[in-house]
Amino acid sequence: MTRIAFIGMGEAGGALVTGWAGAHPGIRAYDVKLDDPSTADAMRARCESLGVIPCDSPADAVGEADLVFCTVTADRAVEAARAAAPHMPQGAYWLDLNSCAPSSKEISAEVIEAAGGRYVDVAVMSPVHPKLNMVPLLISGPHAEGIAADLEALPMSLRVVEGAVGRASSIKMIRSVMIKGIEALSAECALAAVAAGVADEVVPSLSNNYPGVEWAGQMAYNMERAMVHGERRAAEMEEVAKTLADLGLPSAMAQATVGWQRRLAGAGAAPPDNPREVGAAAVAEMLLAEIQKK
Repeated sequence: MTRIAFIGMGEAGGALVTGWAGAHPGIRAYDVKLDDPSTADAMRARCESLGVIPCDSPADAVGEADLVFCTVTADRAVEAARAAAPHMPQGAYWLDLNSCAPSSKEISAEVIEAAGGRYVDVAVMSPVHPKLNMVPLLISGPHAEGIAADLEALPMSLRVVEGAVGRASSIKMIRSVMIKGIEALSAECALAAVAAGVADEVVPSLSNNYPGVEWAGQMAYNMERAMVHGERRAAEMEEVAKTLADLGLPSAMAQATVGWQRRLAGAGAAPPDNPREVGAAAVAEMLLAEIQKK
């Protein structure tokens, strides 16, 4: 397994390639930003700086690949599978790292398998930085066991989850209700506390109920993460809401988290370099003026 391709060369794709440090020459990549004259030059330069061959189409990227890593955004994962599937070699693996609802992964799997490829559901279980290619992964589906050793040899860090396509993603999606939801709650609580002038009372009091957490730093970090990655997290939380709906459950919290993640990303405030040191009140103050304008 030496021929590797990527569909999407954003943060996740770049992190994997960086972690491999040139161990797999000849990696090819297609990204939709290569189609846009306003972003094509920057994306081409990014690919070249990573030692990756930029391609003008999905067909050009995947046509001779053994392994195709799909690292787009959640809302474009099915579209990416449909664009690439007809051009993949028979038996090639499609590794879907996108944060999608299990039902979305099932649609992509049907597309890939119908074209003769082998689909693997991959859930990325922590931020790709600083662990890069060794970020913990869960993989599931009928081809998970068959590809696990090859992925470990790249190297990558993974655990096979027994079950069908969607099993790994179910774990990721349902976990995100809490993880991304806490980010949204951090913002709503801290912004309200600063607006009311009671942050010095509210933030420390949280330790009465949740001892062991340094809330001023943690809330600041949570808000900074949403400021930087909120647009991508919002797309993921839309898939979380879909996951809950597919389970016959209400998704009001997930849908509210979508709104907060998008609001924080679009606030226009510069994220602090050291949020834990700055603290929740200071980060909230930066955000408050921007959010109250909108």
